Amino acid sequence: QVQFVESGGGLVQPGGSLRLSCVASGFTFRNYAMAWYRQTPGKERDFVAVISSDTTISRYADSVKGRFTISRDNDKNTVYLQMYSLKPEDTAIYYCKYQGWAGSWGQGTQVTVSS
Repeated sequence: QVQFVESGGGLVQPGGSLRLSCVASGFTFRNYAMAWYRQTPGKERDFVAVISSDTTISRYADSVKGRFTISRDNDKNTVYLQMYSLKPEDTAIYYCKYQGWAGSWGQGTQVTVSS
C-alpha cells in the first residue's frame, strides 16, 4: 500500500524558514522521481518541485525558484523540502508523491506564513 506521510509544517513569519519531510512507503522509493505540491482552499494542487530518482536533476516552480530546495535520502525513503525566505503566498498545505502516482494523497502538512 503506497503511503506518503508529510511533516514539518507550522506557523512562520515572513522571511523565515521551514524544512518539510515526507516519508514514503509501499513502493521502491529509489526508483522514482519524487515531487512536492501545494494547495490552498478552493484552488487546484500546484506543482512546487521535483527531484529525480538519483538526485541529479531537480526542477522548481518559478514562484519558489531560488528560495526552495528539494532533496532526498533513498536509504530513509524520505524526500525533503527546505524553504527559505518564506512569503505569505507560500501559505498552503504541502503534499508529496512520486511522479506517476495517481492514487490517494497523504494528509499533507500545513505551512502558514504570517506576521
